[in-house]
Amino acid sequence: MHICYTLSKGAFHLSVDVALPENGISVLFGPSGCGKTTLLRCIAGLEPTATGTLIVGAQTWQSHEINLPPHKRPIGFVFQDATLFNHLSVRNNLYYGWKRIAPALRHDLSPIIDILGIGDLLNRKPYELSGGQMQRVGIARALAVSPQLLLLDEPLSSLDTAKKNEILPYIEKLRDTIHIPILYVTHSMNEVARLADYIVVLKNGVVCAQGKLSDVLTNIDSAIILGDEAGTVLTATVDKIDTRWNLASIRFNGGSVWIRDCGYLQGALVRIRILARDVSIASNYPSLTSIQNIFEGEVDSIGNDEHHSLSLVKIKVGASFILARLTRRALRQLEIVVGKKIWAQVKSAAIIE
Repeated sequence: MHICYTLSKGAFHLSVDVALPENGISVLFGPSGCGKTTLLRCIAGLEPTATGTLIVGAQTWQSHEINLPPHKRPIGFVFQDATLFNHLSVRNNLYYGWKRIAPALRHDLSPIIDILGIGDLLNRKPYELSGGQMQRVGIARALAVSPQLLLLDEPLSSLDTAKKNEILPYIEKLRDTIHIPILYVTHSMNEVARLADYIVVLKNGVVCAQGKLSDVLTNIDSAIILGDEAGTVLTATVDKIDTRWNLASIRFNGGSVWIRDCGYLQGALVRIRILARDVSIASNYPSLTSIQNIFEGEVDSIGNDEHHSLSLVKIKVGASFILARLTRRALRQLEIVVGKKIWAQVKSAAIIE
């Protein structure tokens, strides 16, 4: 999928040229005002002054010669608010768009209803739903029109933490089940860590970094852009459960870590996030420490951080990489150099599931 747009709106200028995967979730990430939603609106054809190219699969939706209007772009769009029709039931909300597409494009909505867990909501009206339920219905309604591209514009921003945690597993299941590209806008790194396969980092209307999630997060240049959010996302398998201490051991491509047991099933795949600020380094194996996770690794690269007192260290652990944020003083005291064998330490309580 090729997306190339330029747009000027007052003092703001958007200039983006990216090639994204044709499946999975590509996240547009960055602070408020960086151009994420504007880019989504360009893709949907809702910014008439935007110029550029949009190619999805083998189809050109916009170029110098072609510019499909919004209603002819096979897109499902979910906004921050679900904007359901209040006078219609959930079932009739879903079938509103379904009835208006060509019969050849209509499909059975049962799989979508099951994936998003809204089967018991079909007879309710929107005012009878919670915020998380409304967003799940909104996503289902967007998928009901058989789109070739799904756009999600900060769908969790209006929800509290509990409601976000309720809906995230449904979006993960959707990512792993449907076979169309999904563009997901957020400024939450927690959502990025849970959902993204590919990430595009925007700042002031331009792309600062892009690539596979693990590659971007462990790239020192990208880490500087992410600031306090810099860290590593690892995909791991639940190896065993320690019921006595309510901990789970999960194995990644390079070792294993103990994390809090959140009801995991043995053999399940999980993603964990380790922030660079929560990683410490020792020159020798620590003989006595409260830290439960200690890895032998090798320093892969060292870079400057935003503040002149800090450095970022990329550590190779098996076939994986983690980042550590250290003071330059500690770097000197430990004589940390590229290629040095070290021990990285991470508190179990600091790992984000």
